[in-house]
Amino acid sequence: MASGFFAVLDDISALMDDVATMSKIATKKTAGILGDDLAVNAEKATGFLSSREIPVLWAITKGSFLNKLIILPIAFLLSAYLPVAITIILILGGVYLAYEGAEKVYEYIFHRNEDEHKPKIDEVPEEELPELEKQKIKQAIVTDFILSIEIVIIALSTVVNEPLTIQIATVSVVALLATVGVYGIVALIVRMDDYGYKLINLNKETDSFSDNVGNVLVNALPKIIKALSIVGTLALLLVSGGIFNHNIEFFHHLFPSLPTLLKDFIFGLVIGFVALLLMKLVKKLFKSKK
Repeated sequence: MASGFFAVLDDISALMDDVATMSKIATKKTAGILGDDLAVNAEKATGFLSSREIPVLWAITKGSFLNKLIILPIAFLLSAYLPVAITIILILGGVYLAYEGAEKVYEYIFHRNEDEHKPKIDEVPEEELPELEKQKIKQAIVTDFILSIEIVIIALSTVVNEPLTIQIATVSVVALLATVGVYGIVALIVRMDDYGYKLINLNKETDSFSDNVGNVLVNALPKIIKALSIVGTLALLLVSGGIFNHNIEFFHHLFPSLPTLLKDFIFGLVIGFVALLLMKLVKKLFKSKK
């Protein structure tokens, strides 16, 4: 009986070793999309009142965990019984990401001046803030859902020839690390100015080391947020373009001399603007019927 118990422990140990090894490989494969996920979600998690940043980020994080709980079992089932559906879902998700990226580019080109005159978050009437938060949280969770699909599918592709137990454990570990890692870093970013003010108020000196570091953190936050907005938009277009490039044969063989990143950007931008145009036409049709 004791030998049987130790045999079970040995099996568990071997399984954990396999999962750890495959998780490292899968994490490396998903590193690019995780970077894009960080940029997109950091940009979406900013722009709230200081007192509401962590509660809002926690709401988005819980939504991200729920996304993974929905995606993981569906991905395993589809991979086993209907693999073609994964490609279709990826492409539809790519269209949504391209649409979001193109919309940001469109708004910057044609409505930049309007955005500059929009009221800041601290100028919005207090009664409107809860609804504004709900809208931004919902949008962030939807975008996270699409990016999570891409992360799960890429991780799954690295262990597709492994036993089902290792597939489930490996992809689940990668999904968990993606959520905790991405939103942990986002939390540090959005609270950067608060950490800066704490360092400034750490002592009564006016030009101490802590004051200098605190000022750097406070002054750097707006620049980082602006940079993340740009990087997040590029990430949406590159991720979506990559989905089209790697999953649609026609696009994959188009412009073979162009660098992959440039191809991904062009595909994402063009398809995004097509989706944006179609959406605007649909909205106009609905308005005209009313």
